[in-house]
Amino acid sequence: MERVEVGFPSGGEQCAAWLYLPDGPPKPRPLVIMAHGLGANRQMGLDRYARRFAAAGMGALVFDYRGFGASAGTPRQVIDIRKQRDDWRAAIAYGRTLKGFDSTRIALWGTSFGGGHVLSIAHEDDYLGAVVAQCPFTSGPASTWAKGPVSIVKTGTLAATDLLVGTVVRRPIKARLAGRRHSSALMSANDVVAGFGRLAEESELYQPKVAARTGLSIMFDRPWRRTKGIKVPVFYAVCDHDTVAPVKPTLKAADRTKHAIVKRYPVGHFDIYVDDAFEQAVADQTDFLVSVLRP
Repeated sequence: MERVEVGFPSGGEQCAAWLYLPDGPPKPRPLVIMAHGLGANRQMGLDRYARRFAAAGMGALVFDYRGFGASAGTPRQVIDIRKQRDDWRAAIAYGRTLKGFDSTRIALWGTSFGGGHVLSIAHEDDYLGAVVAQCPFTSGPASTWAKGPVSIVKTGTLAATDLLVGTVVRRPIKARLAGRRHSSALMSANDVVAGFGRLAEESELYQPKVAARTGLSIMFDRPWRRTKGIKVPVFYAVCDHDTVAPVKPTLKAADRTKHAIVKRYPVGHFDIYVDDAFEQAVADQTDFLVSVLRP
């Protein structure tokens, strides 16, 4: 397996990406396009998944959203849902230009907030091969209520201030990505600091704060509403003890999906990236992708 640094344009900026080239004779291969969740970047655990997929004979394209990680784009650390989904569309278009890969056997793999992105755009493309949504964000209202009333008030106040003041002075007022329950962080639960922190330690490019206005757009986003139109098989990796992306709306999304496979793991939102939970999840996902992306 070889990993090379590549890039592709999106919205006039350049997205940085890793392209994993599987061993073996050159022939059209499946390609798995991958990106992370809320405020994260490709250095935070995604290499482990991509290497497993490449070892199974698939290519992988792992990218950073504009304004995050190694990608270009300003302002930095501003999560724009529409722009991030445009980055996914640009990655798909770029993937279809790559030599040695089959443009009709492309899978989308998104985790957490990225899982919501792939569920939101997969219905647009009739030529995808599969989707993997790992501990996906499926309901803004559900994720918001899971924070609890104290955290909702704190996060909402900070977000409204950023929207009203930060956009005028052109300097975002920032909120922490990870915090304990009752904090003003965008993700606030007792397991968030340790779990997200473990991933953040893997990246020298990670920054712990983003524009607080993000909290308002997250609140009203509902990726589950778009799952009914997805035509390809979708693998849902569900964490039963998820404090960030509640299970109930994710199972509702799966019920609406025509070709859904649901695997449930007795772990929290961040446990699936490491140790035994990772080993089980990546094995299940690899089996799924190999089976549905056959020539």
